[in-house]
Amino acid sequence: MDNLYIAATPSSPEVDFKFDAHALSLRGESYPENAAAFYGDVLTRLRAYLAEQVDTKIEVSIALAYFNSSSTKMLFNLIEALSDAAGAGNEVVVHWYHDEEDDTILEFGQELSEDFPAIHFSTHPVSAA
Repeated sequence: MDNLYIAATPSSPEVDFKFDAHALSLRGESYPENAAAFYGDVLTRLRAYLAEQVDTKIEVSIALAYFNSSSTKMLFNLIEALSDAAGAGNEVVVHWYHDEEDDTILEFGQELSEDFPAIHFSTHPVSAA
């Protein structure tokens, strides 16, 4: 499967899914005009990749400085797909990066870790300075 790379824009994150290395990354800010359209292909490609994995360790890095409510739903769908893969026997590790002063993004990551216990979550505070 070909890797997926989408460059960041002021309103959409960089998507760097290196499927061949089992390393997936989202970075930047996420408030695209149409989150369902932006994330639609991303989720389709992710699910196709995950369907082919068996006993695979998948590392996911999510470093979003901001995301709006419609992006939140898409992130939830993304994590749900990863959880399904973890439930199927893969090891999924999510590194959740947040500004050390941003409790909202930290708490969302913590909620995801509680909602999807099959995924190994680790949070990483990042200094804004």
